[in-house]
Amino acid sequence: MARRTERPPHRPLRSLLSRHSGPDATFGTRLVLTAVVTAVVSVPFALALVLVESRWPPLHRLDRTTAERLHATALEHPGWVRFLEVLTGYVWDPVTMRLLVALLVVWLAVRRAWRLAAWATVTAVAGGLIGLLAKTVVERARPSLPDPVSHAPGFSFPSGHAMTAMTSCAVLLLVLLPMVPRAWRALPWALAVVTVVGVGYTRVALGVHWVSDVLGGWLLGLVIVTATTLVFEAWRADTGRPRTTVAEGLEPELTDPDPEPPVHAGDTHRTHDTHRTGGSGTGRTDGT
Repeated sequence: MARRTERPPHRPLRSLLSRHSGPDATFGTRLVLTAVVTAVVSVPFALALVLVESRWPPLHRLDRTTAERLHATALEHPGWVRFLEVLTGYVWDPVTMRLLVALLVVWLAVRRAWRLAAWATVTAVAGGLIGLLAKTVVERARPSLPDPVSHAPGFSFPSGHAMTAMTSCAVLLLVLLPMVPRAWRALPWALAVVTVVGVGYTRVALGVHWVSDVLGGWLLGLVIVTATTLVFEAWRADTGRPRTTVAEGLEPELTDPDPEPPVHAGDTHRTHDTHRTGGSGTGRTDGT
């Protein structure tokens, strides 16, 4: 009696996935993941914007109480006010922060790290433009305090100083971390945190921003850095480079003589073939 040959079970889902796998599917997956992650990171800023626009009582009290207390301290210590004005007007001024990023971009261009230079440029420019657009749309008035110790033009939410500090420090940190020995990497992290927090404090202490303005600037800056970083990571994946962590910086290869060698179509295909075949690129295994 002839033996019946059992057919493998039909698996439509696996068949569908294998039929539609490839560069287009990979790009689509990365695009969706980038959009989802960016949307999730945007939620805190959107919530802050809603609370500011609706004048949520607890947030309004926090803004008013903090502003009044810091303003009283400023009136009693004029020397402290002058020190804060030097910090916010020169050391941590948005122009200073953007000049540092511009110098970084020039250095990256000299190093021929073109894509990293493009990422830094887009992040800094997008931060400035989006922050200005948000101010114009919200049109929130700055604090009005008796005997003000400082003045600033324009609208209040989000804080441009706070947002620029967040984006600029993130750019400088994520680019330059590979150049710092691992034993010393806590130092630039600490410097970035002190700068971002210090900028926010000076703006509130001088009476030119509310606490919620500073929080909004930090959150919106984080959204922009997250979005552009995900795009840069997608480029690394397309060129066959390994994923990195925040602790490593965006491009650990920056220490190499040629950090971003040109990628040709043939190289990309070989990279994908290598991943599919376990590293040989020929589809053959040892012993065959």
